[in-house]
Amino acid sequence: MSYYYLESSALLKLYVRERGTDDLVPLVRNPFLVDRFIVLSLASVEVRSAIRRRERIGDIAAPMAAAAIRRLEWQVGTRFYETRLDGEVIEVAKSLIDRHGLRAYDSLQLAGCLAIREFLPTFVCSDQKLLKAADEEGLATFNPEMPVPPLECL
Repeated sequence: MSYYYLESSALLKLYVRERGTDDLVPLVRNPFLVDRFIVLSLASVEVRSAIRRRERIGDIAAPMAAAAIRRLEWQVGTRFYETRLDGEVIEVAKSLIDRHGLRAYDSLQLAGCLAIREFLPTFVCSDQKLLKAADEEGLATFNPEMPVPPLECL
C-alpha cells in the first residue's frame, strides 16, 4: 500500500496549473489510491496564501481563486488525511533546521512527514533543497516537476 505526503509546493499544483500539475493530478485521481494522501494541517494555510498571492499579481482571476480555495478546503477535510502540527513535530523541525539549514515552514513540512514514517510515505515536493533533506532523512521522494523517465530510458 502506497502513501504520499503532499508538501505545500506539490499540493498547490492540484489547485493552480503550473509545471508539474499534469504529472501529479493523475496520481491523485487514481481510484486505487483513495485515502492514501497525507498533508500537514499547516499546508492549507500555505496553499491558500499562495493562491491569494497568485490572484493579487494577476496570474489567476478572483472567481478561479475562490473556487480553488473551496476545493482545497473540501479536499483537505475529506479526501486527504490531515496530520496535526504538534509539539513533537515542532521539536523535530528544529533539529531539521540545524541539520539541513531549512526554512521554518519547510522544516515543519518535513518533520510532519517524518512523524508518520511508519506508513513509509513518499515525500512529494517541488523544492530541490527540501527534497535533498528528505532523501538524506531516508524518505522516498517524488518531484512532480521532474517526472520519472519512460522505462525504455532506464
